[in-house]
Amino acid sequence: MSLITASHLSKSFGAEDLFSDISLSVPQHARIGLVGENGIGKTTLLRMLYGIEKPDSGTIAWAKDLKLGYLPQESRFHSSQTLQQECREALADVFNLQKEIDELTAQLHDHPNEDALINRLGNLHERYERLGGYTIDSYILRIVSGLGFEEIDLTRPITQFSGGERTRAYLAKLLLMNPTVLLLDEPTNHLDIQAMEWLEDFLKKYNGSVVIVSHDRYFLDQTVDAIWEMTPAIEMYSGNYSSFLVQRQERMQRQMKEYESQQEFIAKEEDYIRRNIAGQNTAQAKGRRRRLERMLKEGQLIPPSRKHRMAFGFKDNRRSGDIILRTKQVQIGFKDEHISLFSMPDVELQRGECVGVIGPNGAGKTTLLRTILGQIPPYRGEVSLGASLDVGYFAQAHEDLHMDWTLMQEIQANAPKLLPADIRNYLGKFLFSGDDVFKTVSVLSGGERGRLALAILALKDVNLIFLDEPTNHLDLPSQEILQAVLADFNGTILLVTHDRYLLEALATQIWLVDAISKTLQVFKGGYAEFTSLRRAVVESAEREITNPTHPASKKAGGKKLNKQKLLELETRIHTLETEIQALEQELKNPDLDSDEVGKIGKNYLFMQEQLDDMIKQWDEYYEKFTA
Repeated sequence: MSLITASHLSKSFGAEDLFSDISLSVPQHARIGLVGENGIGKTTLLRMLYGIEKPDSGTIAWAKDLKLGYLPQESRFHSSQTLQQECREALADVFNLQKEIDELTAQLHDHPNEDALINRLGNLHERYERLGGYTIDSYILRIVSGLGFEEIDLTRPITQFSGGERTRAYLAKLLLMNPTVLLLDEPTNHLDIQAMEWLEDFLKKYNGSVVIVSHDRYFLDQTVDAIWEMTPAIEMYSGNYSSFLVQRQERMQRQMKEYESQQEFIAKEEDYIRRNIAGQNTAQAKGRRRRLERMLKEGQLIPPSRKHRMAFGFKDNRRSGDIILRTKQVQIGFKDEHISLFSMPDVELQRGECVGVIGPNGAGKTTLLRTILGQIPPYRGEVSLGASLDVGYFAQAHEDLHMDWTLMQEIQANAPKLLPADIRNYLGKFLFSGDDVFKTVSVLSGGERGRLALAILALKDVNLIFLDEPTNHLDLPSQEILQAVLADFNGTILLVTHDRYLLEALATQIWLVDAISKTLQVFKGGYAEFTSLRRAVVESAEREITNPTHPASKKAGGKKLNKQKLLELETRIHTLETEIQALEQELKNPDLDSDEVGKIGKNYLFMQEQLDDMIKQWDEYYEKFTA
């Protein structure tokens, strides 16, 4: 059964045709990934399927009583209510039922022997249980926690949330509403890897249909079983994103072979006609000419389109020393503000490695890169870079770009010997054409700024590259090109990214910033090995909890869980105690002025409060564990 059916849809903006004559249907239990280049019309099509954008021509039909949910790329979620109130609003039927049960219970107190009330109340309780009413608040907490919120965030008004938090809050509300069809536009924007993995698991179990626009290749691999590619027509493929890449390549090769065979046939026919039109076989030549003209009119093939793609690479540069980086007793943070973010083990990084740096949003991954680069000092310890290094840096916020400069000026500043014509040609490799070169940086989209930053980086002779979220805002073809370029790079890479597809392809080490223990954990191996090991640890812990080796009881399983929590709290307590001792030493410095004493003292009191809270939690869990 088709839930949404679209026929012959067309859309234009001014004189520019976005797409035309698109027909599709969304069946029950569909898992569809909608992909294509930036600006091809994916968001517009999704808005049409939701019903908030009208096509210029064509029709869309929705199944009767269809419940739709739509997540825009950037949520305009404005509400004075708290996150909990918004989530409860998504489950209004359950809470209305709870209210009705409370009212009937009060009536029954006054009329205890009225059978109709008793029967009605029993039916309501059964329905309430079926809807999960007795665990509804824990279900809300599970959804918001999965998307990266803390329990305390439930009491915060939406007006206090950042743009990314509002998008996550709206996604939480959308999932709680349980629509028949979910239309998701870049749902992994603003999610860290842990939240992405949670959402993947949620969507795998989701009973409705899902249509996803995403630039996250790994996410598409995990969540969809069909790919619709907008070209701007729609080409449909079965399977996930990796399967789509193989099928598309095979399809293009097949189309090219058919095209070349037809071109060969046309050339032979034209040659025969030319040689025989005025000779003894003129009748046969005229007959062939009529058939050829009819074939060209009705069914001439066109070659598969070769779309314009980014085309660049990094220069072969001098070889660096074998040791790229050494750290000794380093803590990452902001020394002037007396804020420590996390500590890291002593590291010796070898030439040719690709380090993938991962961790929650706000944990300090960018601060780590900037500390190693020397842009900010470590909170404590020593960081030293190796010999013969030429360093390049791709900043997430592109703060090295000048907002009032044109693209031409940005390239001229980094390659003063290039002539204007050469600069145009060079920028063309990064998909900038015509008058694009005279645009100022301030008017560029996120993806365009990313491509400009890559263009500047590729001009430099580098053998060590720091990359902070380089695939943000890049369309899928550009991500594939960047991945291939980095795979060919013969230097060393430090890569902060949420792009697991890129990590799996490139990383030789994983550095995890653990926000709980406030430590950097180093794993020697690729991303697939890292996730496999982490999965094995989790499964082992779950087996111990479910089937403990010693007295097989639920109580023992609970103790095992509490023991794990105890270990986490003990690690955090130890870290806080170390930091507090360091602050006490700083406060003894007689050279500190009053402002510095005030800053250190404020941080000291904050950490002492955290320590007291951690010790209180430890006591509570210890009592449970030993009870």
